[in-house]
Amino acid sequence: MNILPDPYAESVDPSVQCTTCEAVCCRLTVVLMPEDHVPAWLVARDEYGMETLAKGEDGWCAAVNPNTSGCTIYEDRPTICRKYAMGSPSCRDERHKWFGATIPTAVPVL
Repeated sequence: MNILPDPYAESVDPSVQCTTCEAVCCRLTVVLMPEDHVPAWLVARDEYGMETLAKGEDGWCAAVNPNTSGCTIYEDRPTICRKYAMGSPSCRDERHKWFGATIPTAVPVL
């Protein structure tokens, strides 16, 4: 198996933490690719007929456990979720859109 280097690795901001983000990425529309194999109950169709990850009534991804905010299909998550790395440029851009100028940062635990 050939593993290619992550082209975004150098641009990841290590100060960005999912625990201080309110899971902004879990509110985005996730279009499924042909190679994605998610459970049928998590598949929805958007207004254009594209297969997407289903969302709950609250607008959150239906694969997110509401008690832990963790992904219930993490090992089999869609391609787009795998490419959406914590602290990547895409992540930081969405956080900026969501929070504006006040993006939360991690608070050290004493």
